[in-house]
Amino acid sequence: MSDCIFCKIVGEEIPARVVRSTERVIAFHDIAPAAPTHIQVIPRQHHANLAEVTAADPSLAGEMIAVASEVATGEGLDQTGWRLIANTGRNGGQEIDHAHVHVLGGKPLGPMLGG
Repeated sequence: MSDCIFCKIVGEEIPARVVRSTERVIAFHDIAPAAPTHIQVIPRQHHANLAEVTAADPSLAGEMIAVASEVATGEGLDQTGWRLIANTGRNGGQEIDHAHVHVLGGKPLGPMLGG
């Protein structure tokens, strides 16, 4: 999609600090990190959200999670713990309509949901 920021990162139209890349998945540092380590893991092919990826290609969803785990280990988060988040839809907190998961760590992250 021509107006999708993540598609532009995949197409190298927008620079990103890539930490892992496979034929189908790319992982890069978030530009507005919510934790000391905050990495996005996205499929190279455009899918609106993780539910769409899972319906279209369950193995791709699995690869995204596997890459997230590899990235967490590579960043040393396996020693202290990390969080994997997939926001889907507006009520789920999704801000970019391209499937992605967040790898967060590097500090205690507290409870999952407040209030």
